[in-house]
Amino acid sequence: MTDPRLEEVLRYIGANVRRIRIKRGMTQQELADAAGVALRFLQEIERAKSNIGVGVLVKLADVLGVRPGVLFRQRELPPVKRGRPRKARLRAQ
Repeated sequence: MTDPRLEEVLRYIGANVRRIRIKRGMTQQELADAAGVALRFLQEIERAKSNIGVGVLVKLADVLGVRPGVLFRQRELPPVKRGRPRKARLRAQ
């Protein structure tokens, strides 16, 4: 990818997919399974490393419960946190 405008739009799509997925409480695997795409492909979409077809865009929007146009809204990817997320600790009551 060398087209700056395309890279910008793919960043918006990736950021929106990730933001809405997290808001819905879905894992990447759950979203990938529900949309019928490979987990690796979804990860690349969220990182704006892969071009996305209209069919996949519509599937992701449907699973996330938004109109496809919502995924084009201007958003930026948050900084990447390396490693696995910490497990929630159970408190003794």
